[in-house]
Amino acid sequence: MTATVPTWASTAVQLAYPTIFVTVSGAHLYGFASHDSDLDLRATHLLSATEVLGLHTGPETLQSDTWRDGVELDVVSHDLLKFARLLNSRNGYVLEQLLSPLVIHTSDTHRALIDLSPGLITRHHAHHYLGFAATQLRLLDTTNEIKPALYTLRVLHTGLHLMRTGTVQSDLRTFDTPPYVADLIALKLTAEHSGFPATLRPQFLEDVTRLRTELEAARDSSPLPAHPDPAAVTALHNLVVTTRLTTV
Repeated sequence: MTATVPTWASTAVQLAYPTIFVTVSGAHLYGFASHDSDLDLRATHLLSATEVLGLHTGPETLQSDTWRDGVELDVVSHDLLKFARLLNSRNGYVLEQLLSPLVIHTSDTHRALIDLSPGLITRHHAHHYLGFAATQLRLLDTTNEIKPALYTLRVLHTGLHLMRTGTVQSDLRTFDTPPYVADLIALKLTAEHSGFPATLRPQFLEDVTRLRTELEAARDSSPLPAHPDPAAVTALHNLVVTTRLTTV
Protein backbone atom coordinates (compact mmCIF):
# COMPACT_ATOMS: atom_id res chain seq x y z
CA MET A 1 0.00 0.00 0.00
CA THR A 2 1.30 3.42 -0.92
CA ALA A 3 2.36 5.74 1.88
CA THR A 4 -0.35 8.08 3.15
CA VAL A 5 -0.03 11.83 3.52
CA PRO A 6 1.12 12.55 7.11
CA THR A 7 -1.52 14.00 9.39
CA TRP A 8 0.78 16.91 10.21
CA ALA A 9 0.82 18.06 6.55
CA SER A 10 -2.01 20.54 7.23
CA THR A 11 0.29 22.51 9.52
CA ALA A 12 3.51 22.03 7.55
CA VAL A 13 3.23 25.10 5.33
CA GLN A 14 3.68 28.44 7.06
CA LEU A 15 4.00 31.08 4.34
CA ALA A 16 4.67 34.74 5.06
CA TYR A 17 1.83 35.72 2.72
CA PRO A 18 -1.89 34.92 2.38
CA THR A 19 -2.23 31.38 1.04
CA ILE A 20 -4.56 30.62 -1.85
CA PHE A 21 -4.08 26.86 -1.86
CA VAL A 22 -1.76 24.07 -0.77
CA THR A 23 -1.97 20.65 -2.39
CA VAL A 24 0.06 17.45 -2.46
CA SER A 25 2.03 16.57 -5.58
CA GLY A 26 4.77 14.04 -6.35
CA ALA A 27 4.70 10.34 -5.58
CA HIS A 28 1.85 10.65 -3.07
CA LEU A 29 -0.37 12.07 -5.82
CA TYR A 30 0.94 9.64 -8.43
CA GLY A 31 0.10 6.55 -6.37
CA PHE A 32 3.54 5.16 -5.57
CA ALA A 33 4.89 6.96 -2.50
CA SER A 34 7.20 4.80 -0.40
CA HIS A 35 7.71 5.21 3.33
CA ASP A 36 10.80 7.35 2.65
CA SER A 37 9.39 9.42 -0.23
CA ASP A 38 9.60 13.20 -0.06
CA LEU A 39 6.36 15.00 0.72
CA ASP A 40 5.93 17.49 -2.11
CA LEU A 41 3.59 20.35 -1.24
CA ARG A 42 2.73 22.89 -3.90
CA ALA A 43 1.10 26.20 -3.09
CA THR A 44 0.08 29.60 -4.36
CA HIS A 45 0.46 32.75 -2.28
CA LEU A 46 -0.64 36.34 -2.72
CA LEU A 47 1.84 39.20 -2.72
CA SER A 48 0.49 42.54 -1.63
CA ALA A 49 -0.25 45.11 -4.33
CA THR A 50 2.61 47.31 -3.11
CA GLU A 51 5.05 44.40 -3.54
CA VAL A 52 3.99 44.00 -7.14
CA LEU A 53 3.64 47.63 -8.22
CA GLY A 54 6.48 49.28 -6.32
CA LEU A 55 10.27 49.23 -6.54
CA HIS A 56 10.61 46.71 -3.74
CA THR A 57 8.94 43.62 -5.16
CA GLY A 58 8.13 40.48 -3.22
CA PRO A 59 9.16 36.91 -4.03
CA GLU A 60 7.37 35.34 -7.00
CA THR A 61 8.43 31.93 -5.71
CA LEU A 62 8.96 30.68 -2.18
CA GLN A 63 10.79 27.40 -1.63
CA SER A 64 11.88 25.44 1.41
CA ASP A 65 13.37 22.00 1.97
CA THR A 66 13.16 20.70 5.53
CA TRP A 67 12.66 17.49 7.48
CA ARG A 68 9.84 16.47 9.79
CA ASP A 69 9.34 13.10 11.49
CA GLY A 70 11.94 11.57 9.18
CA VAL A 71 10.18 12.85 6.03
CA GLU A 72 11.80 15.33 3.66
CA LEU A 73 9.34 18.16 3.12
CA ASP A 74 9.64 20.02 -0.19
CA VAL A 75 7.48 23.16 -0.37
CA VAL A 76 7.20 25.38 -3.45
CA SER A 77 4.78 28.28 -3.69
CA HIS A 78 4.21 30.71 -6.57
CA ASP A 79 2.60 34.12 -6.35
CA LEU A 80 -0.85 34.15 -7.92
CA LEU A 81 0.28 36.10 -11.00
CA LYS A 82 3.15 33.71 -11.73
CA PHE A 83 0.89 30.71 -11.18
CA ALA A 84 -1.72 32.19 -13.53
CA ARG A 85 0.90 32.69 -16.23
CA LEU A 86 2.05 29.09 -15.87
CA LEU A 87 -1.53 27.86 -15.90
CA ASN A 88 -2.07 29.70 -19.18
CA SER A 89 1.03 28.19 -20.81
CA ARG A 90 0.15 24.50 -21.45
CA ASN A 91 1.98 23.52 -18.25
CA GLY A 92 0.56 20.18 -17.14
CA TYR A 93 2.49 20.23 -13.88
CA VAL A 94 0.73 23.30 -12.46
CA LEU A 95 -2.59 22.01 -13.80
CA GLU A 96 -2.08 18.83 -11.75
CA GLN A 97 -1.18 20.89 -8.68
CA LEU A 98 -4.32 22.99 -9.00
CA LEU A 99 -6.58 19.96 -9.51
CA SER A 100 -4.88 17.63 -7.04
CA PRO A 101 -7.50 15.80 -4.94
CA LEU A 102 -5.06 15.88 -2.00
CA VAL A 103 -5.92 19.34 -0.69
CA ILE A 104 -4.21 20.75 2.40
CA HIS A 105 -5.61 24.28 2.17
CA THR A 106 -8.18 25.85 -0.12
CA SER A 107 -9.95 29.19 -0.61
CA ASP A 108 -12.52 30.91 -2.78
CA THR A 109 -9.76 31.90 -5.21
CA HIS A 110 -8.57 28.30 -5.41
CA ARG A 111 -12.07 27.17 -6.26
CA ALA A 112 -12.39 29.92 -8.86
CA LEU A 113 -9.13 28.79 -10.48
CA ILE A 114 -10.45 25.22 -10.60
CA ASP A 115 -13.67 26.41 -12.25
CA LEU A 116 -11.68 28.29 -14.90
CA SER A 117 -9.21 25.52 -15.65
CA PRO A 118 -11.23 23.56 -18.28
CA GLY A 119 -11.14 26.58 -20.58
CA LEU A 120 -7.34 26.72 -20.37
CA ILE A 121 -6.64 23.11 -21.39
CA THR A 122 -5.46 22.61 -24.97
CA ARG A 123 -4.15 19.79 -27.11
CA HIS A 124 -0.71 21.38 -26.80
CA HIS A 125 -0.53 20.23 -23.16
CA ALA A 126 0.60 16.96 -24.75
CA HIS A 127 4.00 18.55 -25.38
CA HIS A 128 4.51 18.88 -21.62
CA TYR A 129 3.85 15.18 -21.07
CA LEU A 130 5.96 14.04 -24.00
CA GLY A 131 8.84 16.21 -22.84
CA PHE A 132 8.57 15.13 -19.21
CA ALA A 133 8.53 11.47 -20.25
CA ALA A 134 11.69 11.95 -22.33
CA THR A 135 13.44 13.59 -19.37
CA GLN A 136 12.48 10.77 -17.02
CA LEU A 137 13.59 8.14 -19.53
CA ARG A 138 17.03 9.74 -19.69
CA LEU A 139 17.10 9.79 -15.89
CA LEU A 140 16.33 6.07 -15.85
CA ASP A 141 19.38 5.45 -18.05
CA THR A 142 21.49 7.44 -15.57
CA THR A 143 20.20 6.06 -12.27
CA ASN A 144 18.69 2.68 -13.23
CA GLU A 145 16.07 3.21 -10.54
CA ILE A 146 12.38 2.33 -10.57
CA LYS A 147 11.27 5.87 -9.73
CA PRO A 148 11.95 7.50 -13.14
CA ALA A 149 10.46 4.45 -14.89
CA LEU A 150 7.20 4.91 -12.97
CA TYR A 151 7.28 8.67 -13.63
CA THR A 152 7.68 7.95 -17.36
CA LEU A 153 4.66 5.67 -17.43
CA ARG A 154 2.63 7.99 -15.24
CA VAL A 155 3.09 11.10 -17.37
CA LEU A 156 2.34 9.27 -20.62
CA HIS A 157 -0.87 7.81 -19.22
CA THR A 158 -1.89 11.15 -17.70
CA GLY A 159 -1.23 12.91 -20.99
CA LEU A 160 -3.26 10.35 -22.92
CA HIS A 161 -6.16 10.67 -20.50
CA LEU A 162 -6.05 14.47 -20.77
CA MET A 163 -6.04 14.43 -24.58
CA ARG A 164 -8.95 11.98 -24.74
CA THR A 165 -11.17 13.33 -21.96
CA GLY A 166 -10.03 16.87 -21.15
CA THR A 167 -9.70 15.87 -17.49
CA VAL A 168 -6.70 15.30 -15.25
CA GLN A 169 -5.93 11.93 -13.65
CA SER A 170 -2.52 11.70 -12.00
CA ASP A 171 -2.66 8.37 -10.14
CA LEU A 172 -0.87 5.66 -12.14
CA ARG A 173 -2.84 2.93 -10.34
CA THR A 174 -6.10 4.07 -11.98
CA PHE A 175 -4.93 3.25 -15.51
CA ASP A 176 -5.08 -0.03 -17.39
CA THR A 177 -1.42 -1.09 -17.22
CA PRO A 178 0.42 -4.41 -17.68
CA PRO A 179 0.85 -6.55 -14.53
CA TYR A 180 4.54 -5.67 -14.21
CA VAL A 181 3.62 -2.06 -13.37
CA ALA A 182 2.01 -3.20 -10.11
CA ASP A 183 5.18 -5.19 -9.42
CA LEU A 184 7.31 -2.08 -9.99
CA ILE A 185 5.12 -0.06 -7.63
CA ALA A 186 5.39 -2.78 -4.98
CA LEU A 187 9.18 -2.73 -5.29
CA LYS A 188 9.28 1.07 -5.13
CA LEU A 189 7.20 1.04 -1.95
CA THR A 190 9.91 -0.92 -0.18
CA ALA A 191 12.46 1.84 -0.79
CA GLU A 192 12.56 5.15 -2.67
CA HIS A 193 15.68 4.24 -4.67
CA SER A 194 14.97 0.64 -5.62
CA GLY A 195 16.80 -0.56 -8.71
CA PHE A 196 14.99 -1.24 -11.98
CA PRO A 197 14.87 -4.99 -12.80
CA ALA A 198 16.88 -5.67 -15.97
CA THR A 199 14.46 -8.42 -17.04
CA LEU A 200 11.62 -5.87 -17.37
CA ARG A 201 13.50 -3.35 -19.48
CA PRO A 202 12.58 -4.73 -22.96
CA GLN A 203 8.84 -4.82 -22.18
CA PHE A 204 9.00 -1.45 -20.47
CA LEU A 205 10.74 0.24 -23.42
CA GLU A 206 8.27 -1.34 -25.84
CA ASP A 207 5.36 0.00 -23.81
CA VAL A 208 6.90 3.47 -23.55
CA THR A 209 7.35 3.62 -27.32
CA ARG A 210 3.74 2.54 -27.82
CA LEU A 211 2.38 5.04 -25.29
CA ARG A 212 4.40 7.85 -26.79
CA THR A 213 3.03 7.07 -30.24
CA GLU A 214 -0.51 6.89 -28.85
CA LEU A 215 -0.08 10.22 -27.08
CA GLU A 216 1.14 11.90 -30.25
CA ALA A 217 -1.84 10.49 -32.16
CA ALA A 218 -4.25 11.50 -29.37
CA ARG A 219 -2.85 15.02 -29.47
CA ASP A 220 -3.40 15.29 -33.21
CA SER A 221 -6.96 13.95 -33.03
CA SER A 222 -7.95 15.46 -29.68
CA PRO A 223 -11.25 17.37 -29.42
CA LEU A 224 -9.39 19.87 -27.23
CA PRO A 225 -8.80 23.29 -28.81
CA ALA A 226 -5.45 24.52 -30.04
CA HIS A 227 -5.64 27.62 -27.85
CA PRO A 228 -7.20 28.52 -24.49
CA ASP A 229 -10.72 29.93 -24.52
CA PRO A 230 -10.31 33.74 -24.67
CA ALA A 231 -13.17 34.11 -22.19
CA ALA A 232 -11.34 31.87 -19.71
CA VAL A 233 -8.12 33.87 -20.15
CA THR A 234 -10.00 37.13 -19.54
CA ALA A 235 -11.67 35.64 -16.47
CA LEU A 236 -8.27 34.50 -15.20
CA HIS A 237 -6.89 38.01 -15.71
CA ASN A 238 -9.83 39.53 -13.83
CA LEU A 239 -9.44 37.03 -11.00
CA VAL A 240 -5.78 37.96 -10.53
CA VAL A 241 -6.60 41.68 -10.55
CA THR A 242 -9.56 41.55 -8.18
CA THR A 243 -7.77 39.19 -5.78
CA ARG A 244 -4.68 41.41 -5.77
CA LEU A 245 -6.71 44.51 -5.05
CA THR A 246 -7.87 42.98 -1.78
CA THR A 247 -4.32 43.57 -0.47
CA VAL A 248 -2.30 46.77 -0.08
